[in-house]
Amino acid sequence: MNTVFIGGSRHISRLPAQAKERLNNIIENGHEVVVGDANGADKAVQKHFLDAAYEKVTVFCSGDKPRNNLGEWRTQNITPPKHVKGFQFYAAKDREMAREADFGFMIWDGKSPGTVLNVLRLIRAGKKAVLLNVPEESPVTFKTREQWSEFLARCSADLRENLRDRATPDEWEADEPSAQADLLETSRGVQNVKTSPATQPPSAADLAANVNAALASGDPSSFIDALGHLARAKKGGMTQIAKETGLARESLYRALGKDGNPELVTILKVISALGLTLEAKMQVKAGTSISL
Repeated sequence: MNTVFIGGSRHISRLPAQAKERLNNIIENGHEVVVGDANGADKAVQKHFLDAAYEKVTVFCSGDKPRNNLGEWRTQNITPPKHVKGFQFYAAKDREMAREADFGFMIWDGKSPGTVLNVLRLIRAGKKAVLLNVPEESPVTFKTREQWSEFLARCSADLRENLRDRATPDEWEADEPSAQADLLETSRGVQNVKTSPATQPPSAADLAANVNAALASGDPSSFIDALGHLARAKKGGMTQIAKETGLARESLYRALGKDGNPELVTILKVISALGLTLEAKMQVKAGTSISL
């Protein structure tokens, strides 16, 4: 028995036949279902399971109370980080569902970046996802990051920009497709495109050296920025740091991001998770002698 994360776009209030067929397969196989509480596709999916009297459903919501729980199923309340509003408030439950699930089924209106972003979250976790493009009546199956990159390369520039803006750095990483000529560009335009040689990314040792240099400079913002770069470069990224420190991943992104101001205990936990040590040395000014 597997757990399936089912999500979709707010603009889809009626499920197409292909979606209903896949939901019926889930019922026949007795899979556990995790679904959100939003209007649109979430509510339509809930209605389908309610009509089928299916009980293996858990409704996830951000905050204290679900907006929709048609079958009065078990609920999972997710507490978003403080001061988070709008899309990121509701994205907290989506991230948890992606972590809980073994597979994902997304019902897409062909435009919504949030639905596509859930596919990325599942792919990042090494899980299979199916994206049903309702307007085109075509499902796309994702099993590898290469398939995601190929899909992303076919998306519009606006959709890619929206995805990048809404994703966390750890979710997005380096999946931006390489610059490709538009089908409407002339051959001359293609020939005039200049590419720069690939640069070798900094090693962990380089990033650790940057942390030391920033710490020695006495500039707190430079130190936090360098520490954040090193944390994101660690295998598993902020997700792994969060697991090892017991801190919320979203809180780590804020604390180690631009204008971050983490508490000392957070800094010490992150340094330990990175395998670093913090050492204090006496600074000796010229002309001063110290006897020990």
